[in-house]
Amino acid sequence: MWRRRWKKIRNGLIAGFCGTVAHSLLMLVHGKAGPLPGFQPNEDIQRSLVWLVGSEVSSRTAWLLSFVNGALIWGFVFAQAYGFLPGKNPWLKGISFAVLAWLVMGLLFFPLVDRGIFASKLGLGAAPAILMLVALLTYSVTMSLVYHRLSEHSG
Repeated sequence: MWRRRWKKIRNGLIAGFCGTVAHSLLMLVHGKAGPLPGFQPNEDIQRSLVWLVGSEVSSRTAWLLSFVNGALIWGFVFAQAYGFLPGKNPWLKGISFAVLAWLVMGLLFFPLVDRGIFASKLGLGAAPAILMLVALLTYSVTMSLVYHRLSEHSG
């Protein structure tokens, strides 16, 4: 029982790490040459950290926290939710998780950091919402495919 639970957690953490790497690479490209220079969600997250902590947070610390969040926290949550997510294959489960995360980000996080619903206050139309969906799909589908593959091979 514990061995099976540990494998599920381990697979979720590894899958979360892989998803975070894929997402980070996409965000790195966006930050350097992205089509929406006015939409920088990583900067919004960093400003939120400053507000929470009460002092400046280095960009390295923000990236490290992004990996902790994506790999440890969301990887763990994903592993626990995997069996309940809609879809019969890892692609659909990853898409389901991404859409859920997209709704939470768009309806809760961005309004909390004063960007409006789906970052509408930036005046960039639907582009931020679409970019955010693509980023979350990259993260979630990668995570789901890795999790599924690891689970197949770890019994």
